Amino acid sequence: MKQCPDCTDGIVMPVSRRGFVQSIGAVAAAAAIGPRIVTAEDVAKSTPEALVKKLYESLTPKQKAEICFDWNHKDDRGLLRMHVSNNWHISSHRIGSDFYTKDQQDMIEAIFWGLYSPDWHDRIKKQLKDDADGYGKEQSIAIFGQPGSDKFEFVMTGRHLTIRCDGNTVENVAFGGPIFYGHAASGFDEDVGHPGNVYWHQAEKANKLYQMLDGKQREQALIEQAPHEAKVHFGGPDGKPHGIIISELSADQRDHAQKVLDALLEPYRTHDRAEVLNCLKVHGGLEKCRLAFYKSDDLGDDGQWDNWRLEGPSFVWHYRGTPHVHVWVNIADNPKVKITTQG
Repeated sequence: MKQCPDCTDGIVMPVSRRGFVQSIGAVAAAAAIGPRIVTAEDVAKSTPEALVKKLYESLTPKQKAEICFDWNHKDDRGLLRMHVSNNWHISSHRIGSDFYTKDQQDMIEAIFWGLYSPDWHDRIKKQLKDDADGYGKEQSIAIFGQPGSDKFEFVMTGRHLTIRCDGNTVENVAFGGPIFYGHAASGFDEDVGHPGNVYWHQAEKANKLYQMLDGKQREQALIEQAPHEAKVHFGGPDGKPHGIIISELSADQRDHAQKVLDALLEPYRTHDRAEVLNCLKVHGGLEKCRLAFYKSDDLGDDGQWDNWRLEGPSFVWHYRGTPHVHVWVNIADNPKVKITTQG
């Protein structure tokens, strides 16, 4: 494996991939000679956003008619580019099908891996293998607007997957809109402890914070019934947020709450992590968020809460761990941003 320099955490692909080499061959060749040779222009051309533009330009009119949409395209789900679900296809053509050329498939793959931290690539591959028989077989894409302009977005969907690439052209939101991730590592109904689940450590980190709370704090943080997992609109699942506000925690508890947030953001490229933090900052940062744990659907009745939620004025990270992991994410700097969901 050879890593191509990328200001948004890098794109890692086997160097023999024909389309990838064609897309950013100049950067890879320069990197082989020495990092001094790689220019800012080279790096800019290697980002996922630049590859979305290159992919778009390679599409035939027939392909564009099938997977490319106007910026404000709507269907029965509403504004399509702002929809999220746990298992869906945003277009009818799978990325591993002969609808795409080999070069186009390679560009799509490079875009996808460029959206994640390289340290997470192996874990994402495991999730895809467990849930969808690997990358490429069950995922689909769509492109909205005109890549390279001030309004465009690439969206990939599938089982336990909604991920976006927008180059900051979608105003007010992180990740370009709501995202979804999940994992059923050991079957649809996972055992206590979620063996092999690549995302379960996030819940373990949150539960460690629950163990740090005193009795009164636990009363505030622990809620009887979890809301429906897809209720990730701003303003609380039932009109108000649940749980204990982070600003009321002690210094060591607040420090651990930051570690929980870090664990949630860890899989993603630097660009998107920074965008999340900027959105949070607008409304007072992590301290303005609430953390809630839910008694309902506690696997094994062991008091290790499988379902929990971190929520701020325009920030929702809803973690459902029963019967396996589903996570819904909706983050903006403006609580008036609207999304559509389907559980």
